[in-house]
Amino acid sequence: MAGMLETRDAQWLLEQPLPKRSWLVEDLISSGLVLLVGAPKIGKSWASLQLALAVSTGESFLGFATTQGDVLYLCLEDTFQRVQQRLFRLTDEANDRLHFAVSAEKLRCGLVEQLEAFADSRPGLRLVIVDTFQAVRVPTAESAYKADYGDLGELKRFGDERGITVMAVHHTRKMGDPSDVFNTVSGTNGITGSADETMVLAKANRYDGTATLNVTGRDVEMAEYRLRFRDCRWEFVERTSEEELEEREVPAAVLTVLDFMAGNVTGWRGTATKLMADAGVEGVRPNVLSKLLNEHSGFMAARGVRFSSERTNASRMLILENVPPEGVRDGGSRSGGE
Repeated sequence: MAGMLETRDAQWLLEQPLPKRSWLVEDLISSGLVLLVGAPKIGKSWASLQLALAVSTGESFLGFATTQGDVLYLCLEDTFQRVQQRLFRLTDEANDRLHFAVSAEKLRCGLVEQLEAFADSRPGLRLVIVDTFQAVRVPTAESAYKADYGDLGELKRFGDERGITVMAVHHTRKMGDPSDVFNTVSGTNGITGSADETMVLAKANRYDGTATLNVTGRDVEMAEYRLRFRDCRWEFVERTSEEELEEREVPAAVLTVLDFMAGNVTGWRGTATKLMADAGVEGVRPNVLSKLLNEHSGFMAARGVRFSSERTNASRMLILENVPPEGVRDGGSRSGGE
């Protein structure tokens, strides 16, 4: 017979101080289960080793402050010789807080018990890196979603109970998704659904020296960072602005209309069909263009173009006016009247 549910009422939660999830890397990586995802040979292991060194020594990672502690790095696709060569490239001096293993048990077959035993021997353990997640999995008759969720769930429970970060290094699938980089994570939604945080490292092409690190999670602000890979080390370049991220979500047809309005001092009025011809909009139907302009009217207004429409006996007329932008977006302050 199942036991009683353990519940807390809302007033208790309002009044009771509870421990907050701690940061491993301030504002970037918290405790719990974190996925580091990227294509093969993109530099995930270099980033993982760089993070491991930073946490073990208390130095910054990509310019973000770290909480110093012990680190266990499971390099399950490497040898100690290869790990040694990577360390030679990254540092001249380390300490005994960073530990490596090149073999381990599988999930559901003793891995968590091994992690528990290591954590018991190292009370200062702050980070466990599993490189790669696929290396600790075993075939199962379960559905793909259930297997994905169950395997990562074991790692998450271990991290949550110990208050540490468990980073699982994972691959992207071959088929990309330009609309959402997080859809490129290999596996079912059970992979990202079980993680507290997902980080996707992506390049425009294999030989590009720069990359983006996209971050999303339950306790971290969604963000994108531009990085540069130099001398086997990832370096922070800049954070992608909110304006650029927002603009990526806007259809090309709307951006074309904004460009067209930049040369129309007095504004514009006419049908959607005429607007398509005047502005050079392609790839959408007239009725869809009207819908897109209405849907993204706030984005347009912030850039100085007000959209409205009115119905006449003959057709629906679209109205575009050049007006002062509704806000100064790069500074966060509002412009406007008295």
